[in-house]
Amino acid sequence: MDIADLISPDAVIVNLRAATKKQALQELAKRAADLMGAEGTSERDIFEVLLERERLGTTGVGAGIAIPHGKLGALPKLRGLFAKLDKPVDFEAIDEQPVDLIFLLLAPEAAGADHLKALARVSRLLRDKGTCDKLRGAETAEALYLILTAQSASSHAA
Repeated sequence: MDIADLISPDAVIVNLRAATKKQALQELAKRAADLMGAEGTSERDIFEVLLERERLGTTGVGAGIAIPHGKLGALPKLRGLFAKLDKPVDFEAIDEQPVDLIFLLLAPEAAGADHLKALARVSRLLRDKGTCDKLRGAETAEALYLILTAQSASSHAA
């Protein structure tokens, strides 16, 4: 599974403004709903799914990274959204460090193993310190997208 299968260039946000974890999730839900448009998934539905998942335990995985995710019945396929925050926010991460890189992952209700494979793929990508350093240094959505998808392209060559 490729990162390019999960996100499109218009699903990458640079300098997302949010003061809190809740605000970041709300902004991401809004952007995801806008992107998905005709797929019939509302901002409220996405936000509720994300909040529900956070209640189970934080998706702040450490090192300034969060991977909020959830399942939505109306979704036809796995969808991702990546955001680099303009300022890190407290995400109640496992290492108690603020988060500035967020990869939102939404899956259809019936996704099963594909959802877990996608989460593992995103997690592997963002565990790479070099990749995260490049993402933090990128100034445009295009640059972020190229960094995210270049990693998946090179992993196939390896």
